[in-house]
Amino acid sequence: MRNSYYILVLLLLFLVIGCSREVAIPEKSADSPTELDSNHAENRANKVEEDNEQDFDNTESVEPDRVPSIDDETDKYKSELMSMNLEQKIGQLIISGFSGTELSREETQLIASGRIGGVILFKQNIESKKQLLELINDIKSNNPVENRPLFISLDEEGGRVSRLPEGKTEFPSSLMIGKKGDSALSEEVGRVIGEEAGAFGFNVDYAPVLDIFSNPDNTVIGDRAYGTTAAEVSVHGIAVMKGLQKSGMISAIKHFPGHGDTSVDSHESLPVVNKTKAQLEERELIPFREAIEEGADMIMVAHIKYPKIDSSGKPASLSSVMVQDILREDLGYEGVVITDDLEMGAIEQNYGSGEAAVMALEAGVDILLFGHTPDKASEAYEAILTAVETGRLTEAEIDEHVLRILKLKEKYIQSDEKLTEDALTKFGSDEHQQVANRIKQN
Repeated sequence: MRNSYYILVLLLLFLVIGCSREVAIPEKSADSPTELDSNHAENRANKVEEDNEQDFDNTESVEPDRVPSIDDETDKYKSELMSMNLEQKIGQLIISGFSGTELSREETQLIASGRIGGVILFKQNIESKKQLLELINDIKSNNPVENRPLFISLDEEGGRVSRLPEGKTEFPSSLMIGKKGDSALSEEVGRVIGEEAGAFGFNVDYAPVLDIFSNPDNTVIGDRAYGTTAAEVSVHGIAVMKGLQKSGMISAIKHFPGHGDTSVDSHESLPVVNKTKAQLEERELIPFREAIEEGADMIMVAHIKYPKIDSSGKPASLSSVMVQDILREDLGYEGVVITDDLEMGAIEQNYGSGEAAVMALEAGVDILLFGHTPDKASEAYEAILTAVETGRLTEAEIDEHVLRILKLKEKYIQSDEKLTEDALTKFGSDEHQQVANRIKQN
């Protein structure tokens, strides 16, 4: 009787265990076709995601210090970047100038080809309000629809560096604005300049100057500076920067790491400043450091040699010591870096357009500026393409530059929409003129 009882218990245990195993098996092995397809699809999606991540970084294994510095919320930029071919990416790195008051056939083709990501206009491109508006609308019309809107830029500092046509609000020199000692008024100056330039379709202003007027022999900067001390330049330069930003204009502060203590004009030849890094930190770097803390979006790097800081002999615009080590690491800057005009004598006499463009990218610069000659911009494009094809530059490095550009364009430039003359109602308006008049009052 007892033996029969034990046998019955064992049979029940066997049945329970067997049923449990039978139920569990499908969950582990996915015997049904539907479950097999589902798991296969999931595994394949995971594999694609892994492959895409590897393609994006262009490396076998992802090194933390090689990954572009972007937040999770900006993953859309990574997706956009992956949809671009190498030629489109390189185009985003170049801003070019033109020769006349309307586009030539060659200049039209340069824009339409997507080989530039922006333009810069000077006095030779501007003769009247109507003509300037038509020129910028024409530039926008020729930008490929699949591309991001163009940077459309100018140097509009006020004072003696002004490109806008007749009828604009006339401002005195930056030095006079700084002497006024009113930071709120300085911000209004930036707002007015931004609104008047923006009325034509400009979206980047290479201003304000954050150089300190510390050398009386420095005629290239002189009264373009907001003062003779770091404090004056910081207060009023940053106020103008904020005014430009509030108007919807990208402000490119310049000329890092400081052009105020030079006596040589980099338009003509290459200046040399024999200061140590410690000396720059005590004076020249202060306005840039504070501007970065206040949200600087773009910084222009100067063509100046600092042999006591970078023994390679390269100017700051081509120096990884100045751009990567000091600007990005020491000052913590994560925004867009642009060269000063690579057609200046300081560069042309020593490097040439193509080589300078590649060297600037190697140094960590994002945008290459060619102020006047589309042929030089095209030369730079070909040099960069060759550098990637030969391995001197990697596509992952190009991607890092383009990511910063895409983010900045998204922040400020919503479309290539053409403007009408109705947009010019504030240009030279009484309200704007009152801001200028306040500076002239005692």
